Amino acid sequence: MATDPSVPRLATTDDATQIAGLLDDFNTEYGWPSPGVDVLAPRLRTLLGDPAVIAIAAGSPLDAVALVTLRPNVWVDGSVAVLDELYVVPQLRGRGIGSAVVDLLLAYARDHGIDLIEINVDEADLDAQRFYERHGFSGIVEETGERAYYFAHEIAR
Repeated sequence: MATDPSVPRLATTDDATQIAGLLDDFNTEYGWPSPGVDVLAPRLRTLLGDPAVIAIAAGSPLDAVALVTLRPNVWVDGSVAVLDELYVVPQLRGRGIGSAVVDLLLAYARDHGIDLIEINVDEADLDAQRFYERHGFSGIVEETGERAYYFAHEIAR
C-alpha cells in the first residue's frame, strides 16, 4: 500500500532542495532576507544528515515543513527541541496541515526523549500565537506566570 504524500513524515537529505524552496518562500513572504535556495539547499543537506536536526515534511511536492534542532539542557532529563521554522504554503493554510506537522513533532518528541519544545513567535503574529496555544504551547513562564521573551545577539564576522 502506498504512503499518502499529504501525511507528514520525517524528511531526508533528498528533500533538502524542496525544503530550501519553502524556507526561501517563507522569508520572502514575510519580508525577511534569504540567501536563496542555492545557498540553503547544501546547508540543509548537511544539517539533515546530523541527528540533532530533523525536518518534518508534508505533500508531494512539499506543501509544508517544520525544521527542528535538538540540544541538551541541564534543566531537563532529555533534549530540548527548538522549532526553528514551520511553514505551510499560503493557499493550503487552514486545512490542518500545520496541525498535522505539529502533531507528528509532538509524537516524535514523546518517542525520542525530548522533554521541551521551544519556538519563537513575533509579537505581532497573533495567528501564530493562537495556533501554538491550541497545540499546548505557552508564552508564559509556568513558575512565575510572567510573559516569556526571546533575545538574540547576532555575531558579526
